[in-house]
Amino acid sequence: MNLVSKRYGPAEGISGGAARPFTGMAAVAMYHSVSPYERDPYLVTVTPERFERQMHWLHRRGLSGVSVSDLLAACREGAGRGLIGLTFDDGYADFIEYALPVLNRYGFGGTVFPIAGLLGGQNDWDVLGPRKPLMTADQLRRAADAGFEIGSHGLRHASLRRMPGADLIAEAEQSRAILTETIDREISGFCYPYGHLDEAAVAAVQRAGYSYGCAIWRSPSTGPLALPRVYVGDADGSVRLWAKGARHWLTWDYRGPGASRMGRLVGTGPATSQDAPLADGIQQLTQSKYS
Repeated sequence: MNLVSKRYGPAEGISGGAARPFTGMAAVAMYHSVSPYERDPYLVTVTPERFERQMHWLHRRGLSGVSVSDLLAACREGAGRGLIGLTFDDGYADFIEYALPVLNRYGFGGTVFPIAGLLGGQNDWDVLGPRKPLMTADQLRRAADAGFEIGSHGLRHASLRRMPGADLIAEAEQSRAILTETIDREISGFCYPYGHLDEAAVAAVQRAGYSYGCAIWRSPSTGPLALPRVYVGDADGSVRLWAKGARHWLTWDYRGPGASRMGRLVGTGPATSQDAPLADGIQQLTQSKYS
């Protein structure tokens, strides 16, 4: 699969400048929970009001949110200009109440990555809380019936890095089988919990039959089975969204004077980290001076 398309690139919508050829990586935004909140120690929640403004910001710039599968298919055909992948990790139940209506209003799609072994459960892996309910099987079918892609986030929300082989197989293969049976649709994408991966994890995802995988940071495995994504949080207003879009363009598309040096600059820090603490991956990303 070739993710490089000479026609894809939202940079002109973000910066307001003239359209230019794209030679880099498809842009994929990473969300988690969309809901009102009082406490959010892991910075995974965006309020419904902020989410609405973020989607309006994309729409106003001529950008359309789509699923990762649709984004990659468009890039392969050279028709990805103005598209951005929208992903929602963990499969929180609040997606149905708060995110789905906004996405429908703008005609946007997206990909939801539920944890196959925890449908109807809660986010017990977040030690500090607060507890958030996860989608039930019925809610997952409702999202799928509304046109949203469903991918796998594994069985238990466990880090796949250095995981024993038998457990890796279960996380990749069994989670796919459970979700396929639940929604009666093919499951094409896998999302690595915490963004943690290694060669064995990527190989297990490939053997399980997934056509793509979503990571967080750039790594030696970056490619169709380990797509880097852009974290979007509740602090991200128009200026920060513009800056994150510019960073993505500078990292993957800029070919002007000083491109090599600029690529090294924006590619440092958490963008290449594979050693973030298990429970701190999101915080490391959001606290980076480049976020």
